[in-house]
Parts: sequence; C-alpha cells; structure tokens
Amino acid sequence: MKKSWIACLLLQVPALAQAGAPASPKPGVSDVERYARRCQPQSAQRIARPQGTMLWGTRRDWNTEKASGEHESVLVSADLAPLRRAENGVQALRLEGGHLEASPVPRAGTAISGVVGAVLQGSASDGKPVEVAICGAEPSAEDPGMVFYRIEAWNAVAQEWENPCVAVDRDTAPRALAVSGVWDASGARQAVPGKFTFACQNGAITKCVLWGYKPWSCRDGQSMTDLHQACTRMARADYCGDGQSHTRQNTTIDIYDRLGVIQRTVTTSREWDPAKAAFEAAWAPDGATCISRTRDGRALETVLQECPHRFQAGAVTDLGEGERCTVRRTDVSAGAGLLRNLSYAAPQSPVSPGKGP
Repeated sequence: MKKSWIACLLLQVPALAQAGAPASPKPGVSDVERYARRCQPQSAQRIARPQGTMLWGTRRDWNTEKASGEHESVLVSADLAPLRRAENGVQALRLEGGHLEASPVPRAGTAISGVVGAVLQGSASDGKPVEVAICGAEPSAEDPGMVFYRIEAWNAVAQEWENPCVAVDRDTAPRALAVSGVWDASGARQAVPGKFTFACQNGAITKCVLWGYKPWSCRDGQSMTDLHQACTRMARADYCGDGQSHTRQNTTIDIYDRLGVIQRTVTTSREWDPAKAAFEAAWAPDGATCISRTRDGRALETVLQECPHRFQAGAVTDLGEGERCTVRRTDVSAGAGLLRNLSYAAPQSPVSPGKGP
C-alpha cells in the first residue's frame, strides 16, 4: 500500500523579532576563545522568534532589531572543504546522500560521527562569510542514511555561537539536514561543487525531504531532485517561482504527485476533510504551472501582476478528476506539473501562532 500523507505546513506569519540584540557588535574574541566556546550544553528553554514563511528555516538576520525580508538568511550554504577546524585528524567532509562523512575516517568513531566538532565556512544570503560548527549528528530512525545535525553559527553581532535555525513551539531546538545544492533568494536550486545547504527542520527544504521527496534518491528510475524542488515551491505557495510566498501560518494542504510517492487523500480524518477542500495548483520546479485559487485568499489578479506575462487567465484548463485551472502558464503545459495540491478556503483572520497539527 502506497504511502499517503497530509502535509501540515507550519509557516510563520512575518513579524519583527523581539528586541534585545546589542546595538553594535561586542569587541572581537580570539580564534582560540571562539572555537573553545562552540557546542556548549544548551538550556532546554529557547525564545521563539517567528520570522515568516521559510525556505531554509533559518533566522533572517542576527540583529533582532532589523526588519528583514523572507529572501534573507544568516546561513544559505556551507563549504565541504577546507575546514576551519576539525577533530581527530579530519581534513575534509563529503556529502553522501542524506549525510556527511569525515575524510579521512578518524580512528575513534565512524565517517558519520567523525564530522562532529568540525567548523565549516558558510555564507549568508548577503554573501558575507559565517562559520558553522557541527555539534551533534543523529541518524533518522526511519532512514539511518539520513542524519540530523545540531549546528551552531558564529553570531558576529552578539559574539556568540547560536543555533541559526528558527525555533517555534513544535521544535524549540531545531536541527538541520545536509542537502545537496544551494538555494538562492528566488528559491531556485543550483548545484555548486563543494557546497551544500544546512536546511533547518522548520523550512520548506527539509519539510519536503521528510514528506518523502529526498533529492538524493530515485523512484522508478527517475531522480527525485525535480520533485523535491517542485515541493519547495508548493510548500511556500511560490506561484511565480521568484521566492515570494503566498501562504499563512499553520496552513493544512493535501499533496500528491505523478510518481505516487504521496497519493491524494480520500478519507476523512481529524486533520483533513476532502469534502471541504478544493484544487489549488499544479507545480513544477520553477513554480506553478496552473492555478485555480490562492492559498492565502488573495485575488488571482494579484499574482498575475506580480509576474506579468508568466500566466494566462480566462481559459479554463481541465486536468481531470475534478481539477480545473483558471490561470495557466504561457510557456509550459498546465499538465506538466510534477505535484498537485488541494487546500481549504483561506481563513478570514490569521491563525494564532503556535496552534496547529
């Protein structure tokens, strides 16, 4: 029996984070002191700072007093080599499927565990360098070849090592997956030799992996890379394929695809009622191929204005099984989408933070 899931998107409403960061950076610390302070035990209590619909699942800026856009991130990529610092003779890392491996393998430990303690060179969305420390590696119970990492990045504003992943009520100490490729501000994935993405649990990149679209795997001889990329567009309702999301917090949707990784849900449960849902859109790696309705309730005309000449309105396209588009792409077939989704009508008022499945 094929797997069927309801995907519950826990997407945060854009808001300014709580104030509290220093107005100017503290005096710098030496390399010896900085590296000695990485990966220290952390308190179980964390302050959640919801930052909006997330691609990477990371903070937008270290300065909590700064208003930042959803295209910004304190960490968008990391380099496999050279390492800024490592333990037990490790000189470089390599990405194998859903996990990192140390090279050479340390005498004590394994190639997977040997990555702990390494400090990598990373980059923020503005191109500035940022150091990233791997503080823990925990293989997934469902897939031992996929490893969750507890990471810390050097906050040059506070002069402290901090978890760059956004914490919310469900995940107060979120971890990250190591995913091949680098995503830019437009939400496009690019294969960059020697670089990868630390994708946090609360971002679309990791959510799509957990829903079954592992970009390093294949199904029926077809790579899952494009399916995963299409999922990141769908998860954030990025219709135009420009990185702009069109969704609200705690939006529940139903996802299904052409390969049968996830099938359309036909039974009613506490989380989902198919009778109350309607077809929303079909999705390709670069955005929607056709749209029937918007997820957050805004008029379709608004989307057409955001990306003029991309969609054509007025001609109804029937995809079968009751799925009809009122807006379709001008450059590709409406039926070329790899994924489709259903959604409820947008709520009249935003859902309060922290609620939802």
